[in-house]
Amino acid sequence: MRVLCPYCPRRCSIPEGGRGFCGSFANRGGRLVNLGYGKVSAIESRPIEIKPFYHFWPNSTAMTFSGYGCNMSCPWCQNWPLSRGRPEWAPRVVEPWEIAERAVKAGDQGVCASFNEPIVFGDYLVDVFRESKKMGLYTTMVTNGYTTLEFLSELVSAGLDAMSIDVKGCPESYRRFQHVLDPEPVFAVIEEALRRGVHVELVFLIVPGANDSEECLRWAFKRAFEASGPETPVHVNRYYPSYRYSAPPTGLDSLLGAARMAREEGFHYVYVGNISDWELSTTRCPSCGHPVIRRRNFRVVDVDLRNGRCPVCGHRIPLRGRVIGFNSKRK
Repeated sequence: MRVLCPYCPRRCSIPEGGRGFCGSFANRGGRLVNLGYGKVSAIESRPIEIKPFYHFWPNSTAMTFSGYGCNMSCPWCQNWPLSRGRPEWAPRVVEPWEIAERAVKAGDQGVCASFNEPIVFGDYLVDVFRESKKMGLYTTMVTNGYTTLEFLSELVSAGLDAMSIDVKGCPESYRRFQHVLDPEPVFAVIEEALRRGVHVELVFLIVPGANDSEECLRWAFKRAFEASGPETPVHVNRYYPSYRYSAPPTGLDSLLGAARMAREEGFHYVYVGNISDWELSTTRCPSCGHPVIRRRNFRVVDVDLRNGRCPVCGHRIPLRGRVIGFNSKRK
């Protein structure tokens, strides 16, 4: 007897003894079994800016954890040993409360599921978020956003605070490289997450020959803007060769051109990442251009805000949480 997996829009119909696309869910005796529950591949404290989150608890740190497997198939995956790995590689199960406890002991402000696709953790992710909330921590995830609205609802109910969502491009790039026929579920997740009060930041990895054409980018930015609106932060990131994709790194002109398109579409906060020019990670007031948050090496180095507003023109800068270590400078 086959079982249906409810965690992502692939809705894998898994035969007895088989696994779904991601490799984490299996059919054992007609029951859906999460082979990846607690099978953690990495755990370490990391700056929230590296995720990237620029408007969520700036300058904080999160206990970052990952598993094995992914429900997409990027040939340029930077973390392919994890995304293409198997849960049975993990030496032991890390209980949900252990993640939260390690965050507290490290002095972190929250936890973050990252590195591989967190959706494949399934109910383990829900349990980690619940345990983290008990300890007063924020909860975040770095994801491709390709999940069901039902599972998103479970995550929100468990205390999900923020999502960094990687938009892979236009329908053609999703079909060609992700084997996803329709990217609309990703935009539905963006809309629903925002509607339910989850902080969302969007990432566009610009991959030469895959999603970097003007037509593809304009479609992606337009659809993302429709789903999220002007105040959602956008990160335009440089690709580097990895795994099975050998095109040269994204050119700076391509990155700056993509950032310009995002602004033309209406996004107020557009950043360029995975490069050494830290000026492009500065948060500027969209009204007058004044720099209100400067960053370097994924850390905040200067803050110039007054009660959450630009000190020059008074424009409100949307931030969730406080800037860690800069309370005295936020007048």
